[in-house]
Amino acid sequence: MTRIAPLLLLALGIALAACEREDRSFRPKPVASETEEKIALAPLSPGSGTPTVYTSGKGEEFEKNAYHLSQGKQLYKWFNCVGCHSNGGGGSGPPLMDDIWIYGGSIENVVHTIREGRPNGMPSFRGKIPDDQIWEIAAYVRSMSGNAPKDAAPSRDDHMHPHPSENRTPTSPPVSGGTMPPSGQAP
Repeated sequence: MTRIAPLLLLALGIALAACEREDRSFRPKPVASETEEKIALAPLSPGSGTPTVYTSGKGEEFEKNAYHLSQGKQLYKWFNCVGCHSNGGGGSGPPLMDDIWIYGGSIENVVHTIREGRPNGMPSFRGKIPDDQIWEIAAYVRSMSGNAPKDAAPSRDDHMHPHPSENRTPTSPPVSGGTMPPSGQAP
């Protein structure tokens, strides 16, 4: 019995030393630390060409992480994105649950849209929202149309939603440069 105790302690020590925890920063970086992304943007007029998309790889850090996606879901509500885009179904802003991405569907394009704004209604949040929070919101926006891993996507809230939870949404790859139908008409 006395021989087993040191072996068990040694095995426990090795097991604990091998564990690697995820390093999370619970405090966002200051607003002044925005990233400079090299991305090709869709032209300012909807439906006018398909841009070449450059990805930095930073988006994967946010899109495949359940913590970042759930934070993005909270920030989406807190910054009143719901006011224009509803719960993803659209309103005065375009819907975010479909495959029509007017200004490009990559996460970098969504980040740029949030940061710089767009004509006809989308305000610029440059200098108002820290960079990591913009990336979290963008990752959540892409998860609304099923563009996030099912094991990382947020689940349904306790209150009623007009659509299924993000982890049950079928994948709908974005179509860059799509056009919006005239208001009042179905696509």
